[in-house]
This record gives sequence, C-alpha cells and structure tokens, in this order.
Amino acid sequence: MQVLKVTSQDEGQRLDKFLCKFMAKAPKSFFYKMLRKKNIVLNGKKAEGMERLVKNDEIKLFLSDETIAGFKKEMPVTDIPVFNTCNMPDIIYEDNDILIINKPVGMLSQKADKNDISAVEYINAYLKKQSQDINNGAVFNAGICNRLDRNTSGLIVAGKTIKGLQCMNSTFKNRELKKYYLCIAKGKISSAKRLDGYLVKNSSHNNVTITRHETEGSSRVITEYTPLQYGKIGSNIYTLLKVHLVTGKAHQIRAHLKSTGHPLAGDAKYGHKDVYQIFKREFGLKHQLLHAWKLEFGISGNIPEKYQGMIFEAPLPEEFTNIMEGIGMDVTALRR
Repeated sequence: MQVLKVTSQDEGQRLDKFLCKFMAKAPKSFFYKMLRKKNIVLNGKKAEGMERLVKNDEIKLFLSDETIAGFKKEMPVTDIPVFNTCNMPDIIYEDNDILIINKPVGMLSQKADKNDISAVEYINAYLKKQSQDINNGAVFNAGICNRLDRNTSGLIVAGKTIKGLQCMNSTFKNRELKKYYLCIAKGKISSAKRLDGYLVKNSSHNNVTITRHETEGSSRVITEYTPLQYGKIGSNIYTLLKVHLVTGKAHQIRAHLKSTGHPLAGDAKYGHKDVYQIFKREFGLKHQLLHAWKLEFGISGNIPEKYQGMIFEAPLPEEFTNIMEGIGMDVTALRR
C-alpha cells in the first residue's frame, strides 16, 4: 500500500488525472476498475475519479509496490536533461502558484522534438529541485501560459499549480494584461501607430503574411507601437520601438512591421536582406532583435487581487543593449 498526500501544486486537479500522471503507463480503465473495487480510495472513501482534489486530501493505493512501480514512468538516465548553466533563465517573480522567467535567446518555449530541452524542462527541473520529492514523484508538472519564438527573449509565465495555471491561462486568453515588447526596426518611425490587419499562416513554409482584408482561415491581429529612440549605422536610421501586442499570434510583430516597410533588425525570415547583413557584419547578430519586455496586469475582478495592477519587467539581454549603444541609443533611458 502507498499513501499519497495532495499538495497545493495538485489542488484543483481531478483525481483520475492525478492518478494518470502518477502511474503514466497504466490505462485509464485500470484506475476506474481499482476505484470501483475500492483498491484506490480518497480520504478513506470510495471515489469515482471525477472528484477535484483539495490540499491535504489523502489517496490510498491498496496495490503492491511491484504493480505501482511497473506502471510508473521512470525517466531513463539518457533522458535526464543536461542544462547549460550559463544559459539558465533568470527568475523575475515567484509565489506559490506562478513563476515568471526571462527566457534567453536560443531557448525553445516548449519542446518541438522529444530530445529538445525547452523552458518547460528548465522550469520543472527548478521546481523539482525546490521540492522534497513529495509522494514519490507525484508532483504537478508546470505548464507555460505564453510562448515566445526560440530567438525572442523575455517574459514567460508558468503555472506552478493547477490554480495558478488556470488563472494565468484565463488572464492571457481574455487579454486582461498588456504585453509590451522592445525591438529595433528599420527606418525612422516618427509617431505612434495602431496596426490592424489579418494574419494568414503558411504552414508549409512556417511563416505568415499580413493582409488588409479578412480571408478564409485568417485571424485578426492588432499591434500598437510607440517610437522611443533613434540610432544610425552610416546613413541608415533605425528606431527603438515599444510594441504593445494587443492580440497574440505567432510571428505577429515581425510580420506586421514588415508589412509597413519597417522590418526588425536581424530578422532573416521577415527582414530585408541588406539590413540583416549590416547587423550581422557590425554586431554578429543572426536573429531578430525582439524582447518580451513587460507584462502589466489589469484591475479585473477575474484576476486574483494579489496580481491586480502588478507590472513585471525583464531586463534586456546584453547583446541587445550592446547593439543599442553601438548605434547611438541611450540604454539608461529605459530605466527612468
């Protein structure tokens, strides 16, 4: 027999889903059979599997250790992530329910392949290290609530508990927070502007285009920007933009700015070839210069009081600040 104690991380989760994570190799039918036969009980009573777990709930498994071990998903030694400690994300904020990190350039938000090590793996490795191996590994796996391109740096929000994940997912989905990015774009952009258009995906080429009119399969996208500073390389002028991502589609900022004739510096996919080559030659830049800078939570009744009005900011990567200084921009102005 084994006894599992529900922690705050797993609170709010359904019993059957909790069991599926604890014994990942077991079919669902096995759990329902064991629940019917009272070989698995919740707080000493028969359960159906649909119950929502509460902190300190007690789950008793009247099963042999061999049965439990056989159904548990053990991670082979070869699959244990090897982390580059020089490229670890900084933690911007953490409480019992959520974690906010500053993702570095080059890191995936989520796995694209089984061998990838993404921000999700970093976050869960960090949380596992903080825990005390409660319940023999039956711990909640954190999930992220927003995604960034591999070569876009900045803020990613993760839910450490079911409650935190559901809350943040709802906040992002209902646009109850503002998402601000920093980027350097080609040309002199003299005034703030609101861009409103339609984004069309091209899955075969992994890119998107922006159109003025709605078409089949398109999504409406809204991007607002404000120019902050100007810099130069030779006779070419570049603008540091504060971008408010009103909607949130993949490649939205990069494609929207390209559609206005102001592509991002370093962007090989959506940028101008001459601009890409200039920044590569001058600074060794090989990716879009785009940073998820700030998150500003609203005052909605749907947002927990402790997050209402909070502002989180991710410091710019050194590469970004070096380029700003290299083209004559004032990095310290962003801190005022």
